[in-house]
Amino acid sequence: MKKSTLFFICGLIACPGIAVAATCSTMNLTRCLDSVCAINVSSNPAARCQYCGTSSAGTPPASSGMRSLSLGASARYTLSEDELEDAPTDPGQRYVWATAQCIKKVDGCTPDDVSDVYDELIEQSCRAAGISAQMSATIADANKNTASASSCTSTIRACMVDAKRCGPDYSACEDDAAFDNFFSACSVEATGCGDYIADIRTTLTAARDTAIENADTLIASLVAGYQTAREQKMVTAQANCTNNAGRDACIETVCERNMPNKCGEGYESERVNANLLCEFYDTACNLLD
Repeated sequence: MKKSTLFFICGLIACPGIAVAATCSTMNLTRCLDSVCAINVSSNPAARCQYCGTSSAGTPPASSGMRSLSLGASARYTLSEDELEDAPTDPGQRYVWATAQCIKKVDGCTPDDVSDVYDELIEQSCRAAGISAQMSATIADANKNTASASSCTSTIRACMVDAKRCGPDYSACEDDAAFDNFFSACSVEATGCGDYIADIRTTLTAARDTAIENADTLIASLVAGYQTAREQKMVTAQANCTNNAGRDACIETVCERNMPNKCGEGYESERVNANLLCEFYDTACNLLD
């Protein structure tokens, strides 16, 4: 999986260079990647999966601006709102774009460092996305009931899925005794709901059984979607290495964006420099072989 990351920075930006002597700071690299992939993660634990993992995790909630999570951190290692305007919305492409941007900002880091530092965080976020999907479904079910029953169900459900009780995925209530104890305590707190307690117990018991039964399947589906996206990137990498297509495109991009005379006639030195900047394609394609 690590090899594939290197090949996709190709068509997105013109890389300023490859060889760096400094040691990669994983802390600063994570800060940089979070500024692209973990927007509003404090209120949306699924952010990393939604932004830079897989579209199977759903679309991130709308927010006021693409605010990064770098509050209080040095802007040297994070991307600004203006820079984020160029970020792709497709999760796979955004991951690649973030990789390219952050290995430029944090000295000594490579695409392999990005995989080492960030892939596990994305997969953890995909698990959170699964929990969020379960909660959305159960809340929707509650809203189908009458007003009073819905209010009581929502109140007791919120009490039950608190992290100190069953948890959002009901993992702490697999044992019936634990479930019954928490349900009793939550029922007492929900005043005026006595007429609905039996039905609510049945509803929440079914929700618990479904959540526990489907947890592994749901997580596996999200992770599989993420892995499929990464495999598709490998296919693109192979295409970039065919007949030097990626390197040639890189040279043209560098000439267009970075060379004052756009490598025009009489400015062969600019094209030579562009070719040097794009030599990383040769390294990447040799690894692919």
